[in-house]
Amino acid sequence: MEYRTREEHPIFPNVVMESSEYSPNKCVFRNDEVGVWLYHANCIEFMDILIEKFPTGKFDLIFADPPYFLSNGGITCHAGKMVKVDKGTWDKSQGAELNHEFNLAWLSRCQKLLKPNGTIWVSGTHHVIHSVGFAMQQLGMKILNDITWEKPNPPPNLSCRYFTHSTETIIWAAKNEKSKHYFNYELMRQLNAGKQMKSVWTIPAPNGEEKEFGKHPTQKPVALLERIILASTREGDLVFDPFAGSSTTGVAAIKTGRKFVGTELEAEYIELSIARLKQAIAVRQTTFDFLLAG
Repeated sequence: MEYRTREEHPIFPNVVMESSEYSPNKCVFRNDEVGVWLYHANCIEFMDILIEKFPTGKFDLIFADPPYFLSNGGITCHAGKMVKVDKGTWDKSQGAELNHEFNLAWLSRCQKLLKPNGTIWVSGTHHVIHSVGFAMQQLGMKILNDITWEKPNPPPNLSCRYFTHSTETIIWAAKNEKSKHYFNYELMRQLNAGKQMKSVWTIPAPNGEEKEFGKHPTQKPVALLERIILASTREGDLVFDPFAGSSTTGVAAIKTGRKFVGTELEAEYIELSIARLKQAIAVRQTTFDFLLAG
């Protein structure tokens, strides 16, 4: 189910898979039964391949957690210690204009790969989210909501020159103005004690259990992705994450009965993603067997 040599992908036949190494633009993990495919790939190159094959779109939902461009040599607090804000070269700013060009580039491809009524969710801090929102407007996407994700226990601001950063913004947008997006209103109301769910979500950051196999510097909590997926997709829908990281989106998709395709460029997070996806599949299968036995 996982590694196969020089074999075409069942859904994306133009993308060839290899087994021995995490070479760029290769499928490094798959489970056809559950519907999970993870690629070690540059998301823009990968999406260009898919656009040629699926010019009218392929995905019901895209969740993207792009680089925030905040690795600038500053400091923050982690586990009670002062650490540098240096997540990697992928998170370093190239200047406002080039950063925005990058956001336009990957967002334009995501827009093409959404089904006509598909939607995209993009998370970010103030370092990037305003560029993302402007790029969406430039592309003619329809912005549906901006969600404020509140972290109840954020790290303190060590400089004492700013308010403590305790939120991130998540923009929810449809492919274009003609899109008739899906919203599971009744379920969201049910999850909110019978009241309309508001656009401020208080959800704790990932706990130790979610970092069992290692951690990603911008890892999102599974509960956040579960809510996003449940709110805007139906069971069996296809979810894509172009910046998969530790594959939280994939874990949430597996838990909620959706299919998942992810791309991750940094090789160091591939093993982490595979371990988490394997665990989520095993838990789902155990739960399914238990229900059948009952």
